[in-house]
Amino acid sequence: MYYGFDVGGTKIEFGAFNEKLERVATERVPTPGEDYHKLVDTLVTMIEKSDQAFGCEGKVGIGIPGMEDAEDGTVLTSNVPAAKGQTLRQDLEQRLGRSVTIDNDANCFALSEAWDEDLQGEKSVLGLILGTGFGGGLVFDGQVFSGKNHVAGEVGHTRMPIDGWFHLGENAPLFACGCEKKGCIDNYLSGRGFEQLYAHYYGEQVKAIEIIQRYQAGDEKAVEHVDRFLELLAICFANLFTALDPHVVVLGGGLSNFDLLYTELPKRLPKHLLSVARVPKIVKAKYGDAGGVRGAAFLNIK
Repeated sequence: MYYGFDVGGTKIEFGAFNEKLERVATERVPTPGEDYHKLVDTLVTMIEKSDQAFGCEGKVGIGIPGMEDAEDGTVLTSNVPAAKGQTLRQDLEQRLGRSVTIDNDANCFALSEAWDEDLQGEKSVLGLILGTGFGGGLVFDGQVFSGKNHVAGEVGHTRMPIDGWFHLGENAPLFACGCEKKGCIDNYLSGRGFEQLYAHYYGEQVKAIEIIQRYQAGDEKAVEHVDRFLELLAICFANLFTALDPHVVVLGGGLSNFDLLYTELPKRLPKHLLSVARVPKIVKAKYGDAGGVRGAAFLNIK
């Protein structure tokens, strides 16, 4: 059995998967956000209960909104304060007497999609999340690539490319980032960035869904904004595609539901790529909120 946990700021979602990768159990509990010992106890209790139910010791994978320090195993996360700076994997392994795998939730998202039956034959899958933030995960031959420092896929903290600045014009905004740097594309390509750019150019705070509704109704400002955003997305994506050359790109997060992306990006990308490059297949994520749990469980599939 494969056990997957998606540990978020407010809830922990659990899923158990059999050898056919079918989900056979589900549970959701509040995250003990401030009490580390309670967090560990909660995870251990859920695992031991599932072991008893299935009559075996399941393989444990955990997705977190953050990452492990590659040297000392401490967790870097802001959304789960109880786990910050703690050796979560090591403490769970000591309590359970078995190995535990932990990875970033964006990597889990990408892995979940890569193990979908339609994509299992693809050599590389790049998962990109256009949600509250902009992040990603890399999967090569069905395995997450986390990199030396466990930061592979942190594409949101690359900087705006120069042609992106030119595209945004003389009045281009320089947004500060939570990583304490400026110009990270997380603040431009995410759902939050979509809203920030609209506010910057038009002086009005509007939710992404309403901007899209205005666009669909033919509102002049919204049409201009969406066109600007799509071209910026194509510029930034082209840089990522040139560096990573993925076979398939899967989009997740709230903005991934904007169907215009899947018709416009293939048209806009070629002029920003090398002449020998072809636009990879770009598809919408299938599993939505369940992707984190699926991907966490599949961390232990070799």
